[in-house]
Amino acid sequence: MTETDARELVVPATLKEVDRVRRFLHDYLGGLGLTEEDELKIELALHEICVNIALYAYPEGREGDLAIRIWRDDGTLFMEIRDRGVLFDPVKKPNPDVLARLRSGKRGGLGVFFFRTMMDGLSYRRDGGENILTVSKNI
Repeated sequence: MTETDARELVVPATLKEVDRVRRFLHDYLGGLGLTEEDELKIELALHEICVNIALYAYPEGREGDLAIRIWRDDGTLFMEIRDRGVLFDPVKKPNPDVLARLRSGKRGGLGVFFFRTMMDGLSYRRDGGENILTVSKNI
């Protein structure tokens, strides 16, 4: 198993940078021959992760970065997202009752559920003060 075509991008963890992350992802995915559905799932998953980091990782006016590393290995696409924000393990977050959430009219609260269901794999670890989230998609 060897990594193929690894690329990395580091940006400030702000909502303004989400479009830059999206362009980075599109540049990487171009030419891989993925279905439109898989490309959309990958894009939405990364979007949700980046928005959550921008909104919640650095509270009380703290600033920080997020790093995205993307690569392929043996028919699987991997995205590793790192930040030095507050500890947050999405693997431990229980799935919400989606219907009850929608009926309540409350906004938000479904981002982790969305990226968990759109991707094929999810792992988390905290190392050296960093949140390290890795998501994968079979391609």
